[in-house]
Amino acid sequence: MKKKLAIALALSIAALAGCGSSSSGTTAAAAETTAAAETTATVKTTAAAADTTAVAADTTTGDGEIMLAAAASLKNAFEDKLIPMFKEQTGISVTATYDSSGKLQTQIEEGAPVDVFFSASMKQMNALQDEQMIDADSVVKLLENKLVMIVPAGSTLELKEFSDVLNANTIAIGDPESVPAGQYAKEAFTNLGIWDALQEKTLSLGTNVTEVLEWVAAGSADVGFVYKTDAMSKAGQVDIVAEAPEGSLENPVIYPVGQLTNAANPEGAAAFLEFLQTKEALAVFEEYGFTPNV
Repeated sequence: MKKKLAIALALSIAALAGCGSSSSGTTAAAAETTAAAETTATVKTTAAAADTTAVAADTTTGDGEIMLAAAASLKNAFEDKLIPMFKEQTGISVTATYDSSGKLQTQIEEGAPVDVFFSASMKQMNALQDEQMIDADSVVKLLENKLVMIVPAGSTLELKEFSDVLNANTIAIGDPESVPAGQYAKEAFTNLGIWDALQEKTLSLGTNVTEVLEWVAAGSADVGFVYKTDAMSKAGQVDIVAEAPEGSLENPVIYPVGQLTNAANPEGAAAFLEFLQTKEALAVFEEYGFTPNV
């Protein structure tokens, strides 16, 4: 009997030891699982925080995008070829706005987020440099254009030179207050001694050179004064009658480009300026009627 009790007691102790070992093992396993979960969660949280920081940095620096403000006469060359070429070569996107250089100057002065300004005249570029809004060291007098007189295709008016504009009834030019092409036209008319006489005509003032071009192409103006590059873009709809005569303009029609001093993406802007001076880019400008000036 004592022997049986001793065996039973031994078995009970062994069973209790086994239960204690199982419980301890379960507790340890649970602890390891919890620790692993916490570690995984911490890693994921850290990774997510890093991703968020990276996105925030990209949004802040704008490494992949620049903002361009360019004269309306540059739109076709940029939209058709140059912007896609730059994107393909560098991965940097260009968001552009096109208008008269005077309007773009005003927008920049009012705080428009622009990285690069491409003007159709030195006047606007010089004004922004004087206000220290353009990095003077970055400015390049990149292109030259020509001021031309155009008429609707097939026009029967006897117009052969600038002074013949007095034979037309409706005349379209860019507003000299803000449109460089209009400023050049007024300068030419003044030096030819016919500006005052033009005031007696029906003079339509366009908000930019593209608007003047469209008026003539549609036949709503007998004659207009635009850049050669603009006229070339409407071949078949307008005819070029004459270029501004020698001596009628004090300076050639120069297109300067420069970087804003407060550019949000200075590296991207600098890369874009460098690209515009390459043989490949200049060849595109020539294709659209511009003459490289570098």
